[in-house]
Amino acid sequence: LIRICVHGMIYLAVLVAFAACDAPPVPLDDIVIEKTFVPEQCGRAVKVGDYVRYHYNGMFPDGKKFDSSYDRGSTYNVYVGKKQLIEGMDRALVGMCVNERRLVTIPPQLAYGKEGYGDVIPSDAILHFDVLLLDVWNPDDGVQSETYYTPENCSRKVEVSDYVRYHYNGTLLDGTLFDSSHTRLRTYDTYVGIGWLIAGMDQGLLGMCVGERRIITMPPSLGYGSNGDGSDIPGQASLVFDVVLLDLHNPKDGVTITNQDIPQPCLRKSISGDFIRYHYNGSLLDGTFFDSSYSRNRTYDTYVGKGSLIGGMDEGLIGVCIGERRRITIPPHLGYGEEGTGTKIPGSAVLVFDIHIIDFHNPSDTVVITTNYKPEVCETLAKKGDFVKYHYNASLMDGSFIDSTYNYGKTYNIVLGANQVVPGMEEGLKEMCVGERRHLVIPPHLGYGERGVDGEVPASAVLVFNIEMIEMEAGLPDGYMFIWNEEVSADLFTEMDADKDLQVLASEFSDYILRQVNEGKGRLAPGFSANLIIENMFSNQDRNGDGKITEEEFKLKADETPHDEL
Repeated sequence: LIRICVHGMIYLAVLVAFAACDAPPVPLDDIVIEKTFVPEQCGRAVKVGDYVRYHYNGMFPDGKKFDSSYDRGSTYNVYVGKKQLIEGMDRALVGMCVNERRLVTIPPQLAYGKEGYGDVIPSDAILHFDVLLLDVWNPDDGVQSETYYTPENCSRKVEVSDYVRYHYNGTLLDGTLFDSSHTRLRTYDTYVGIGWLIAGMDQGLLGMCVGERRIITMPPSLGYGSNGDGSDIPGQASLVFDVVLLDLHNPKDGVTITNQDIPQPCLRKSISGDFIRYHYNGSLLDGTFFDSSYSRNRTYDTYVGKGSLIGGMDEGLIGVCIGERRRITIPPHLGYGEEGTGTKIPGSAVLVFDIHIIDFHNPSDTVVITTNYKPEVCETLAKKGDFVKYHYNASLMDGSFIDSTYNYGKTYNIVLGANQVVPGMEEGLKEMCVGERRHLVIPPHLGYGERGVDGEVPASAVLVFNIEMIEMEAGLPDGYMFIWNEEVSADLFTEMDADKDLQVLASEFSDYILRQVNEGKGRLAPGFSANLIIENMFSNQDRNGDGKITEEEFKLKADETPHDEL
């Protein structure tokens, strides 16, 4: 290799290198650039006509500093290639990437030449600049949006006048963070396209889906312009926002019903004034969970259309069928508004409820009776006072099992009209004949009411019974617990007075009545304890309560009414 020293410069082949020779230095023919740091990614390189912001230290060959943007605490901002810079710097900046660092040597003829620059730069001075590029944009630039995550489902995109909630990290083009909604732990909530945002963000948010993530880059003309924001954003700064959209609605939006699963048949749909029991999962539009009835293991029970619910739910629950599943999407003005709930639901949040209707009824509802089978001979019909034996299967409206007499291998036995079962069952058993089968739907006010049965029947639950009449024994006339089947003896008191002591004790009274029943001369009301009936009859005759009946106390009910009963 040949080393040649000419006028103080060393040449090796055709490459120029900085090295001192003993001869005095002379000006370079062109600028010399050394790239001391090149970023891995370079989305854009400086071109003539671009506007740049950069930091620099300016030094003479001996290392003496003559100028520094760092010392002034602000970048140098200028157009490139428009003769706003010394020619050597105009050329040195071309091709630079943001965050790239260059050591630039500029000969005097491409700097301040023979004239120098006042007392700062002498004549024919070679200048060294350590340059760090922080920003580049062009007056023709617009907003650039790069989506790096798109959700699978996008039923709606941001349009002008929509209200959005989003999180963001805001940085300068060199990556310097100037703001973040994440650090404040709350979304940025605003209208889009009506001037509430800087122009670049107004444009950059358009077309986004809930859940989408995108990088929005904007020149200062669409950001904070030549003055910046007065604190963290310098003048003439490009801005980069990393945005995730969490929520989207329009003030004109109403309740939206989707994902309906309607059971068939649907015999009735809910109307205003109904009392409804339903399960739900509640989430925000981005899928964030906030509440669930399932987690509490009980339905949500309320009236519909009476203001007991948020407006959107009041509306969304109208027209549902029992067993239906649907998704109700509620804009904030029909939900919890601008304030939210202060805990799980933020202000101006769209709400999504996935609901399952368990049952509903109206306070005016009666028992719905459907006869599934009736024997050909069906003449004797159950009435008040009759002792009936029947089987049943009991469930809720959603099919949840409650109870069945078949599991016990025996019938359920009651006296109609004696308040031994819920009113709805009393109604459902009336006028049945033996062998008949019925399907009963009983509203809660005729069933177990608002309290239900702990561990068995939920509060305010509609009940479903499938019943079959097995046996029936006619009851006594209303108001009677014992009647005579034959003419009453004219000497009844004497017949009861077994020991002829002119008084009837309880044992004598009981023995006599039971004997009449056994002989078919009298009849006790079926379905009740015979002993209790007889005790009550004795008490009615023992008018002074001394434990015995005298002839003066003893009276037949016939003495007061036309019926033959004690």
